[in-house]
Amino acid sequence: MRAQFVLSEILVGLRRNLTMTFAVIVSVALSLALAGAGLLVREQVSQMQSYWYDRVQVSLFLCNENDQNTSPEVCGGGAVTDEQRESIRADLEKLPVVEEVLYESQEEAYERYKEQFPDSPLVANVSPETMQESFRVALKDPTQYEVITSAFQGRPGVQDIMDQRDTLEPLFNILTQLTWAALIVMLFMLVVAVLLIVNTVRVSAFSRRRETGIMRLVGASNFYIQIPFIMEAAFAGLIGGLLACGFIVAAQQFMVEGRLRESVPLVDFIGWSEIVRVLPLLVVFGVLMSAVAAFLTLRRYLRV
Repeated sequence: MRAQFVLSEILVGLRRNLTMTFAVIVSVALSLALAGAGLLVREQVSQMQSYWYDRVQVSLFLCNENDQNTSPEVCGGGAVTDEQRESIRADLEKLPVVEEVLYESQEEAYERYKEQFPDSPLVANVSPETMQESFRVALKDPTQYEVITSAFQGRPGVQDIMDQRDTLEPLFNILTQLTWAALIVMLFMLVVAVLLIVNTVRVSAFSRRRETGIMRLVGASNFYIQIPFIMEAAFAGLIGGLLACGFIVAAQQFMVEGRLRESVPLVDFIGWSEIVRVLPLLVVFGVLMSAVAAFLTLRRYLRV
């Protein structure tokens, strides 16, 4: 097989079907970019879950007679006593699932509230006396938070128990749903890309039916006749994959590194190491998908 002949046939095919080839490249690029984005978002969600779930705490809010949110049924309208507070601390520290117990006084809670909401007009209506004391419990295994809930819910002096996982879970659910939405759109775009590849190969084969007929008459093998069409599709897949890599690199550079990492410092965003692992997969998948689609199309429509 002469490489020069194959390359010349590839160039001829690309020139004859320039518009459709461009459509194939764009559809492949978009579908692979969505695929890469979906994979990276899943990696981001997994990384955030691992990071935050290892740091979540269970908060035990103690009764406060000056807090309007204090339930009379639970606290009887009175504040936690010194004896109750120390008993709760001692029992928390005895539990084998507890790694650390931190006490936050009313004054500390008030200062933290002012730091978190410095511009809120509600700060003027809040005083240390209205804040709740609390124990913030770090667990050795964050999934064992129910041990704390079952042991201290309804205990004298305990107003409420809050697991920070309940606050983070809705956010992770939204990110997961966005990931699945991106993957669904990606599948749709892949179907469009495959249909475009199939149609482009069929048109190219039809436009060169005379050349392929002559090649068949002189004894050329099926593979020899089909290889230029397969290489055209693979070339379009390669360009589409490279464009998809460019989209992802640009998004990482200008969106994540340029804005999000500085504006949202509490989130541990994925870095370039995760990006580098995904990019080769997109290029390889783009080439293989296009080549396989062309090969299967030729087996059916190119009578050689």
